[in-house]
Amino acid sequence: MLESGGKVLKEGLLEKRSDGLLQLWKKKHCVLTEEGLVLHPPKQHDHPHQQQQTNGHGGKIKELRFSSMKTVDCVERKGKYVYFTVVMSEGKEIDFRCPQDEVWNAEITLQMVQYKNRQAILAVKSTRQKQQLLVVQLPGHKTVRNSQNAA
Repeated sequence: MLESGGKVLKEGLLEKRSDGLLQLWKKKHCVLTEEGLVLHPPKQHDHPHQQQQTNGHGGKIKELRFSSMKTVDCVERKGKYVYFTVVMSEGKEIDFRCPQDEVWNAEITLQMVQYKNRQAILAVKSTRQKQQLLVVQLPGHKTVRNSQNAA
């Protein structure tokens, strides 16, 4: 699970707009890690023993992984709140708000960009390793090992 898979970078309350007809703002206890954002109902955070029971039965803990996140969008400052939308890869949009001084939108965006950069670096390293290990067999010649980065 994401919440146990990394160090906590930011923790606190965020409000998430519900998907229902009334679209009410519901408080969530959020934990930001290097892998994504975990949303807990605030009651679960206040009573950790209940969190384990609820989690074990498919409870209301929601994980927003950076690997499935496309962007953080629509930042608007209105009154005492900052409103922003997390857009997931499959197109789902999740609306949040927080007090202006808590800058959750900036923290989430920064961590998402850093995550995507780490993934891109790993992909480049993997491609280079494959290229370096590529063995090309030429007809009538001996085996040639391709080492583009030997110099």
